[in-house]
Amino acid sequence: MTDPTGREAVAAVWRIESARIVGALTRYTGDFALAEDLAQEALAEALVTWPREGVPRNPAGWLLTVGRRRAIDGFRRRAARDERYAALARELGEGGIASGGAPPGEDARDVLWDPDQIDDDVLALMFTACHPVLSREARVALTLRVVGGLTSDQIARAFLLPTATVQARITRAKKTLGAARVPFGLPSADERSARLGSVLNVVYVIFTEGSSVSSGDELIRFDLASEALRLARVLARLVPDEAEAHGLLALLELTAARFPARTDADGRPVLLEDQDRRRWDRDAIRRGRAALARAERCGRGLGAYGLQAAIAECHAVAPSVGETDWERIVVVYEALGRIAPSPVVDLNRAVAVSMARGPAAALAIADRLAADGALARTHLLPTVRGELLTRLGRTEEARTELERAVELCGNARERGVLERKLADLG
Repeated sequence: MTDPTGREAVAAVWRIESARIVGALTRYTGDFALAEDLAQEALAEALVTWPREGVPRNPAGWLLTVGRRRAIDGFRRRAARDERYAALARELGEGGIASGGAPPGEDARDVLWDPDQIDDDVLALMFTACHPVLSREARVALTLRVVGGLTSDQIARAFLLPTATVQARITRAKKTLGAARVPFGLPSADERSARLGSVLNVVYVIFTEGSSVSSGDELIRFDLASEALRLARVLARLVPDEAEAHGLLALLELTAARFPARTDADGRPVLLEDQDRRRWDRDAIRRGRAALARAERCGRGLGAYGLQAAIAECHAVAPSVGETDWERIVVVYEALGRIAPSPVVDLNRAVAVSMARGPAAALAIADRLAADGALARTHLLPTVRGELLTRLGRTEEARTELERAVELCGNARERGVLERKLADLG
């Protein structure tokens, strides 16, 4: 007789503890790819054993011990007196272990986690999964897999990709890390600052795809955005003196606070000016503002994520669109454009300028972006130009821009908003 709740317990424990387990196994084996495989083997064994025999008293310790035993079995097969095997065996206090990974006993239930070592392992795991030697797509997939604990199927569904594509990215990423001999561990202080940007960017990309889905029928993928938020909270705790870690957390909290009002009962988008601000998550706003204040207290000035969070805070505290401090938002966007220049920042600045100084001044910025051609493949620029031209009464030009935006928009929900704007032109 099996207990179906055992499988649920496996999923819950894996979701919470996978990063710690993979991190610990990587530290023990010195091999990131091997550690991830060992953790997956332990997970598979738990899916068979727990429903049959019950959930162990220390589930995470059970998984870790199975992974370590599998590691020892592998080392034993490769070399009878391998030094690494001997060291691991002495640490576990085991003289002989049968192959096949029999369910652990008391030693598994009584594994003690050193909080400081756990933090170091998880942080090292994040730096490894987000190593610059990997492509951005590989970093995202690997981070969601080994730090987030998501399966390949879950990652594939989140990004609307074939599972085989995600699996191939993860496999290539592990091989690349091995070929590049990327060591597992915390980078030096100097290197950590340089590498932190890669980790932050991966978390930001995950959240962005969740909060503004690029394609498909959903406007928001709450599971993906929530995972990014969880990762940002972990990271901010692990690097408490890094302003940008708190800045990113603030940005994500303040952005997610608006999620409850961003769609109607049928899942259709609700524009900012039409949102019921009473539905905004006030707890998330408080958390976001606290994280932003923490970033400011770090004393090195706000970075790109912190400045974006400052803009989000302006929206969060305003009673309405009309009462928003748009001039301050324009100034912050100007600062953001200096430290992290991009066409998207300039386009967002144009929107703020339109609210602070009128559509004509904003259209001049948008026209320069159109001339540069940097946003030629996205619906964002024709959407903004269409709105500005509409406000200026240049209806036919606005129609052309909105038709172009509809053509380029990959998200069905956003496309519906654009089509309604077109219909409103008459």
